[in-house]
Amino acid sequence: MSHKLLLPLALCSTFAFGFGASAEEPVTSGPNGEPATPVDELILSEADVQALIAGNHSAAFAWHELYDWSSAVSRGARDEFERLGIEVVAETNAGFDAARQAADVETVLTLKPSILISLPVDEGAGRATYGKVAQSGTRLVFIDNAPAGLTQGTDFVTTVTSDRAAIGARTAEAMNTALQGAGKIGYIFHDADFQVTNQRDQAFVWNIEQRFPELEIVAKAGMADPARIEDIANAMLTQHPEIDGIYVPWTEPALGVLAVLRQLGREDVKIVSIDLNEPAALDMARGGSVAALIADEAYGIGVAAARAGAASLLEQPVAPLLVVGAGIVDRDNLVDGWRASLNVDPPQSVVDALN
Repeated sequence: MSHKLLLPLALCSTFAFGFGASAEEPVTSGPNGEPATPVDELILSEADVQALIAGNHSAAFAWHELYDWSSAVSRGARDEFERLGIEVVAETNAGFDAARQAADVETVLTLKPSILISLPVDEGAGRATYGKVAQSGTRLVFIDNAPAGLTQGTDFVTTVTSDRAAIGARTAEAMNTALQGAGKIGYIFHDADFQVTNQRDQAFVWNIEQRFPELEIVAKAGMADPARIEDIANAMLTQHPEIDGIYVPWTEPALGVLAVLRQLGREDVKIVSIDLNEPAALDMARGGSVAALIADEAYGIGVAAARAGAASLLEQPVAPLLVVGAGIVDRDNLVDGWRASLNVDPPQSVVDALN
């Protein structure tokens, strides 16, 4: 997913990570240490489905922003709502504006939906943005992050996200493959207090250090503002021309790194990043610098979110943190990987580039 937060830039080459030789393997958890539960464990019986169909329920979405990933989540939820006889009455796009999202939530609540699915723009504005939802009787389901100040089971049903530790492991595995088992890595991490990216980034480092001894992270850079990614990449490659591969926390800034590699004529450097988008997939299909993209089951996140909200309407217990899996998408499995993540075919431009 995409994240746009502004914090100071950090760039250094000698550093200590939070994972040492004795560190335990990272696990995906919620903000209060809630354990992750696979979405497959959330099941509705046929009797449950019939009860929901008879219930005349409705649902709405209040998105942070709509793009490939969130649109796939929306499609998954819409398809599940249709199966359950739940009418979607509204869908809003805040354009990553916290104030606009707060207004969207207030507007949506006037329609009195039975379920509201939302991915918060600002985790710190939870009570201000979502406090009225629980009071209204609407069942609230979060995607990726639950804001501070809200209580699971009381103020909201659950949070549905990807298995972040698994994503970190897959990125490390993909980097190992891209560098053929040995090489120097530049590590660009999300320099913000954002649990989704923090856990993914940290898991990548742990897996590199613990599982792949011939791979070495020689430089790290904190990215707070994605708009500065080209400056970050330029500085990193200038200070460390020996870099063979770069980890980027998601694909939008990865495109900036790709632009820098092209400007510098560094086609030898490989990029591994997270989430799918057309420009990155095009470069990969053409045999360029993008070696692999790690993709979660975005469509499945939507299905699980809708199902969790529906289970709550039936007063059934729902685990506090539901997670989907993730896989490595490379040139060899690009079409199938795109379908598995987004539940649609890749753009024709990508398909053509593979041929």
